[in-house]
Amino acid sequence: MSTLSPDERAELEALRARVAELERERAAEIERASAAVAEAQQRAYWLDRWHIDLNALMERPGAAELRAAVRVVRWVLRRVKALKRRILA
Repeated sequence: MSTLSPDERAELEALRARVAELERERAAEIERASAAVAEAQQRAYWLDRWHIDLNALMERPGAAELRAAVRVVRWVLRRVKALKRRILA
């Protein structure tokens, strides 16, 4: 078994620390991806259960206008909530 020099030991420890950090980052990334997949599966489950075909629904006349209206309503609600937070703060 060969003996490592102090520089080699320091480099080895730095590499081990970096590997550990990358493994933690990867585990966190996997956890976030799993949560996103679970959420998508939950949404798909309810769409299937209610027999809703989003593709067919979005091809119908007026679907683009409905999406635009929903975006406007969401924008207004967000602004109202932000204003409410400001007033109560």
